Amino acid sequence: MIDGFQQRKKDALSKADKSSKGDWDKKIKKLCDKINWFDEYFTTSSCSGRIMIIKDTNKKSPGLFEFVSHDAVSLPELIDKVPNKGDFKFKQEPPILHVACRDMASCKRLLKKVQSAGWKRSGIISIARIAVLEIIGTDKIEFPLVKKGKLLVDEDFLKEVLDKSNENLQKNWDKINKLTESL
Repeated sequence: MIDGFQQRKKDALSKADKSSKGDWDKKIKKLCDKINWFDEYFTTSSCSGRIMIIKDTNKKSPGLFEFVSHDAVSLPELIDKVPNKGDFKFKQEPPILHVACRDMASCKRLLKKVQSAGWKRSGIISIARIAVLEIIGTDKIEFPLVKKGKLLVDEDFLKEVLDKSNENLQKNWDKINKLTESL
């Protein structure tokens, strides 16, 4: 007989992907599969980290994303995607993963493993109906990029930021692999 937690896990893992990307990030899929293999855990959302150009707005709206990459980005690739209209910002975001846990004991066990693998800002974000652990990286970059269609920074600055962003992504992908191996 399936218990309540197992039924929620089965339901959650059988749903279609609702992300704007529309499918799993390849760089975090192995970690998600490993977590989902355990009876006491299941993933509810994940992202391996990304580089974006998005509308500079306080609310989500259609057409928010001008450019999104879950891989390293070259300077020509980024420059080609810089819009010449409106207000946009550059963002490099760290990985994030939400894991539903059977109980607080299993949540604390996973949190200890996560922190040992270098995910220092991770923590328990919900204990209401189900315990949820948020695994999140710390390295991120965000700044205004385009104002009224005018690029606010020069190519040298973009190259420096992009080099650092790609470095941040690689460092976090290494942490994803380290956590996968430690489970």
